[in-house]
Amino acid sequence: MQRNSYRIVSYKVRHDYDISEFLSSYRYLLQRAIDIIWDSIEWKKKRNRLIPIIPKSKEFKRTLRNQLLKDWNYASHYVDSAIKTAYSILSSWRRNYIKGKRGRNKPVVKRKFVRVKETLYRFRDEKIVITIRPRQLYLEFDLSKAWFRKRVEGCDLGELILKENELIITFRKPVNYTPKKKIAWDLNLLSMDGFCDRGWIRVNLKPLYTLHITYENKRRKIQSLSKTKPKTAKRLMQKYSQRYRNRVKDFLHKLTTKLAKEFKDYEHGFENLEKQGMFGKCKIHNRVVSKQNWKQIIALMSYKANVKLLDPRNSTKICSRCGGRMKHRKGQVLECIKCRLIINRQLNASINLYLRMKDMKPCLNSWKYVKRLLDRGGVTWLEVT
Repeated sequence: MQRNSYRIVSYKVRHDYDISEFLSSYRYLLQRAIDIIWDSIEWKKKRNRLIPIIPKSKEFKRTLRNQLLKDWNYASHYVDSAIKTAYSILSSWRRNYIKGKRGRNKPVVKRKFVRVKETLYRFRDEKIVITIRPRQLYLEFDLSKAWFRKRVEGCDLGELILKENELIITFRKPVNYTPKKKIAWDLNLLSMDGFCDRGWIRVNLKPLYTLHITYENKRRKIQSLSKTKPKTAKRLMQKYSQRYRNRVKDFLHKLTTKLAKEFKDYEHGFENLEKQGMFGKCKIHNRVVSKQNWKQIIALMSYKANVKLLDPRNSTKICSRCGGRMKHRKGQVLECIKCRLIINRQLNASINLYLRMKDMKPCLNSWKYVKRLLDRGGVTWLEVT
């Protein structure tokens, strides 16, 4: 999974088409879409403040589209474009309103522009043909002599923005970027243990585990009310379940954002874990495994940084120095049967995963390299705040 596998570049092409009437009609259409959505916004009180809830159901969008199509004299796909743009404008306003940067005022469209979806144009023989009215009115743009033609060879054409005197053309340009630095992560119950050129990195996951335990106990107390006060129990269960999900989600976003910023130019290696294979006969163990957020962490990291999934087999069981079998000592300490290396269980796993990322095998030569990194970096604890 690679982040930023392409980047967006845009270029302008001047034109002399008279499209002022079309642009005015689209601006009116877009404002109408904003007006209808705005009138349907629900204001819900949350923490002594009114928060806007923008309607997004399929039924509402279908009704909105039918309303906008009634007096529209151009291609119907422009209505879909206006709805998409209206939602984008209102979502941006909502974010700024919640942050206190905007007031409770409806957004007003002042500029004349049209977002041309990919269904509204065709690109063939280095010519872009935009549909205004099907089988009646088209706009043609010849790019064969455009000054940027060589720069965009092999690129995919994206969305177009049509203005009164110019057309803005966006291209998706492929970017092949693989970070040179690597960090491998071993995911555990109370910590995330990583290994890289900065040594042993430990992320404290105790606050996340505490969240799981706290809300599990709350749910048990609420469930005890279900026989005597079923309505109260249902209301409280909904309230605390939503709060629980939000707090876990907030912690995971803060965690992954911190890791992405702290290790910006790194490729992050994670074990390709399947919880199904971890369940056994012990109910307590199964309950602990079911609460882990390993997959969510990997999913969030996959769009914030470069992520590589690794084979997790025997990452803990083999020695990171000689490749021999490990046996348990007290607590989280392991000892190699062959070379007698005594090492932390999580550190041993993260080193083995790191060696796999570097296409290296556990041996004395690779251990010298690992030992240098450990001596130079030591142990670094990261806290999520």
